[in-house]
Amino acid sequence: MILETQFKLRQNPLYIKYLRENSYWYKILNRNPNAFIEFEKKIKEDIQTQKREKITRFIDYLNLFQGIVSSLK
Repeated sequence: MILETQFKLRQNPLYIKYLRENSYWYKILNRNPNAFIEFEKKIKEDIQTQKREKITRFIDYLNLFQGIVSSLK
């Protein structure tokens, strides 16, 4: 992997975390340093998906709690 790509990765802890969780990106970035732009886009997409899932789970828990409270009345 070229040094420029390594410096970009090490500047952002989120990149390192994502790279450890999705290790196939090591090979992609090592073979094609220009794929770093795709790497950043993929991280942004995954973060947005995770946020949506968390919000959805929270709403589901609220609905469950609301159902329990209404059944106790």
